[in-house]
Amino acid sequence: MKFRPIIGIVVLIVALVAAQLILRALGKEYYLTQLTMSLYYAIVVVGLCFVMGYAGQVSLGHGAFFAIGGYTTAVLTTYDFSRFQAAVLGRWLMQARVFVVKQDLYGSNVLNVSPWAAFVAAMAATAVAACLIGYPALRLKGHYLTMATLGFGLIVYKIILGSTITGTTDGIVGVPEWSFGGVLAISGKSAVRVQNYYIACGITLVLIALLRNLVHSRVGRALRAIHDHETAANAMGINTARYKLKAFVVSALLAAMAGVLLTHYTGGINPSEASALRSVRYVALAAAGGMTNLWGATVVSTVLNFFSLRGWFGTYDNAVFGAILITIISLAPEGPFKPLGQLIRRLSGRWFAGARSEHGAA
Repeated sequence: MKFRPIIGIVVLIVALVAAQLILRALGKEYYLTQLTMSLYYAIVVVGLCFVMGYAGQVSLGHGAFFAIGGYTTAVLTTYDFSRFQAAVLGRWLMQARVFVVKQDLYGSNVLNVSPWAAFVAAMAATAVAACLIGYPALRLKGHYLTMATLGFGLIVYKIILGSTITGTTDGIVGVPEWSFGGVLAISGKSAVRVQNYYIACGITLVLIALLRNLVHSRVGRALRAIHDHETAANAMGINTARYKLKAFVVSALLAAMAGVLLTHYTGGINPSEASALRSVRYVALAAAGGMTNLWGATVVSTVLNFFSLRGWFGTYDNAVFGAILITIISLAPEGPFKPLGQLIRRLSGRWFAGARSEHGAA
């Protein structure tokens, strides 16, 4: 039985709980808001690690996938569909509880799509977009996927900026909370700040565990073979295009899921989430954490995004991210945690060897 993954999970859970308890003791529990947001951004980075580190494909369009998820749920849960209420389809959607009746700021009834249905729509829209952009690009060699995803991201960004339904430059506000059976709710209200922190922790840990199982499965072994030598993998009978497309779609869905969660948590979304610079930042964080190290990418992404959201880097935010990326890539190309683990194992090995020699001499 391998204990390393279990130890990693336990250490991360202890660290997350300790962070909350320490912040409560210091009277700075409001920091949990930025930590919760950082965990949702970490989901995008972990998904990007999957497609970059295991399938060997670099995507500069994950900001666009994040925005597709966030804007889809924002539009559907805030747009008034009352005009369709009398139609046959509208009545059917009411019976299926896809449409829900709410009250706006003035006390008038409006008809919105429920957050659950909006989530399903966001995932479907992202899957279609990922297939459309990934299917032709992933059958080509070289950096065509990188260029295609960059172009795709720019198109999505411009559409969001120019469309009134997405709020143009102002974005969308007033996105409702996402309730889970009336017991839990994804919401930015201070009264449920701790609850939302643990919801974000739980979702992130579950997704990482699922991805770890995937990379150690037959699919993961096929992706690693493609990453190491695509031609040889193809000669061995692996359908490289199909595997790469599946990895790309999974990664895009994770980005969209993060977009949905963060939009409901903050109550809105703006066009900066779809910018090319945001996509570059995700790539930088994945590279800095170690592209084949899901835990490392999670930790690095959460810490750096937390500092960024707290405004510690000021106007030099992007410059700091660039400097950190250059430093880590130069000194530890596989992320800072792999050499750190090797150092700990070496020191612990020497300590145990010394203890055994002293015991033998005694």
